[in-house]
Amino acid sequence: MTKIQILGPGCARCKKLADVTDACASELGMDYSIEKVTDIMEIVKAGVMQTPAVAAGGRILHQGSVPSKDEMKRILQKNL
Repeated sequence: MTKIQILGPGCARCKKLADVTDACASELGMDYSIEKVTDIMEIVKAGVMQTPAVAAGGRILHQGSVPSKDEMKRILQKNL
């Protein structure tokens, strides 16, 4: 199972990123779980410079915006 992290303070953009990521991972048939990381120290430790961000496997996959569903699917397929 792949753990996908949504990193951000819990704002509306963070929620939207979580929703888009969840929908795309589900549509791709992935075996995954989503973890929301809101602790600023954990976000900084992960190397995130702009929120919201999505990470998996210790790597930041995207940060600073909410990508479209098509773009998020490409990100997930390329990196996971």
